[in-house]
Amino acid sequence: MKYGFVMAYGDARAAAELAAMAEEHGWDGFFVWESIWGIDAWAMLAAAAMTTERIRLGTMLTPLPRRKPWDVAGQTSTVDNLSNGRVTLAVGLGVAGEERFWLFEDDPGRKVRAELMDESLAMLQQLWRDQPFEFAGRHYRSKKVAELMPPAPPPPVQQPRIPTWVVGAWPRPKSMRRAALQDGWLPNYAPIGEQPGEWTPELLAEGVAWIRQERAANGLTMDGYDVVAEGTTAADDPAAADTVRPWADAGATWWIDADWSSMDPATVRPAAERRLKAGPPRVS
Repeated sequence: MKYGFVMAYGDARAAAELAAMAEEHGWDGFFVWESIWGIDAWAMLAAAAMTTERIRLGTMLTPLPRRKPWDVAGQTSTVDNLSNGRVTLAVGLGVAGEERFWLFEDDPGRKVRAELMDESLAMLQQLWRDQPFEFAGRHYRSKKVAELMPPAPPPPVQQPRIPTWVVGAWPRPKSMRRAALQDGWLPNYAPIGEQPGEWTPELLAEGVAWIRQERAANGLTMDGYDVVAEGTTAADDPAAADTVRPWADAGATWWIDADWSSMDPATVRPAAERRLKAGPPRVS
């Protein structure tokens, strides 16, 4: 089990300082959220890369259908090289139905965003190889030229790709398959024909079993595959590990501590410092 922390709000300087604090106090990953018209997530992670040596750095999460895949490839490759191979890219379809996130364009709908996601994931595999390639999708295309000048960004340190966690809506097969064939599952609960209830470790275990079977059918093992559980534990809770243990028993490989109760910098910063200094809620 590995343990990550999400900075709910802050700038690049805060990310650099809090990531160093996270590393000092035994956390395994430091994450920031990526917005539409917000503080740049990859600038924050680049700053964090300069103050850390061990922990993984990533987004929680990148709305990939809202981004151009070649821009994402350049940003992730840059930070992966800067951090000597410590980037994790977490992606989802993006928030729907909230006006704040659709200020500049109309939501094309879940179906189109899913198409954009699939094409982006396919293109990223090529974009991270620093080689010209051809691609012809419904939404994106790439022309193959003999030589790129100026050159493409250097490929990431991590090969064949930067580890990519994908939101998968359990128990929807198409959404789950997308996550199963990448490097990690960010669970979402979307039961067919009913309102989602509470997300539980038992449901996570069902999803893990499905992913194991799907990966086996595609010649893949679960070795190195990540299953992410997210929640909130208090800095002063001596039984914080009891919150995490059922998720670890169900098959989660990462616990992400995230407190979204406030985005007021005056509140977020001291709360983040207290939680980080208390250390991760490690399950013995």
